[in-house]
Amino acid sequence: MSVALQQKVSAVVDMRAYAADTAAAGDWFAGRACPAFADEAAEVASFALRGEGRVASLPTDEFVLVLAGKLEIESDHGVLVLGPDDSASIPFGTTFIWRASDDMLAVVYAAPTHRPGNTTVPLMIDKNAQLNPSNPPALENLLGEVPTCRGFSDYVSANKEFCCGTWDSTPYHRRQIPYRQVELMLLMAGKVTFSDQKDSVTFSTGDVCMFIRGDGCEWLSEEYVKKVFATQRPLT
Repeated sequence: MSVALQQKVSAVVDMRAYAADTAAAGDWFAGRACPAFADEAAEVASFALRGEGRVASLPTDEFVLVLAGKLEIESDHGVLVLGPDDSASIPFGTTFIWRASDDMLAVVYAAPTHRPGNTTVPLMIDKNAQLNPSNPPALENLLGEVPTCRGFSDYVSANKEFCCGTWDSTPYHRRQIPYRQVELMLLMAGKVTFSDQKDSVTFSTGDVCMFIRGDGCEWLSEEYVKKVFATQRPLT
């Protein structure tokens, strides 16, 4: 299910617009807005934390993307300081103290799990990570040349279905296909147009959007694209 939003393309949510009216709150969990998307495997919402608080043991894997202000996450492994467009993964079971500025606004992506994934340590998503070759879209879905794609996952969940990191690609055009995943994306470079049978919407550098499970949409990028991502996709 998802909150009622006026979306030009039903599969894509403008997350900065969604989060704009989030009410200030002082609790990591109770302070979250009505989710932009939620099902049994993924929940994406916003919060505007104020002051500081403590989480005794995080019950899910989480990815946090700061839209405005500053958020500190202090655990036994040190302090992460996140400013605008910074993001971090926080593994299941983490105990931490958070501190937020008076203008902090963020999107938080929670993925249910029963144990941490490839690390038990909260970590910043490295926007400058060395990227490795990754699979392009399936040939039968492409409407033009095959792109060169690369990626790096800073965090991968225990069941391998939830991950977050960075990705880039040369231009490509892909037809509309059904989405099994729920993906949150911050565009660091480039511009992408998404379309379905009804309309189209374009996101460019600095925009934050989310793709939800369902009918999906068409992808058209006519220039180099780089993104920070968090995604949950069933393996089967």
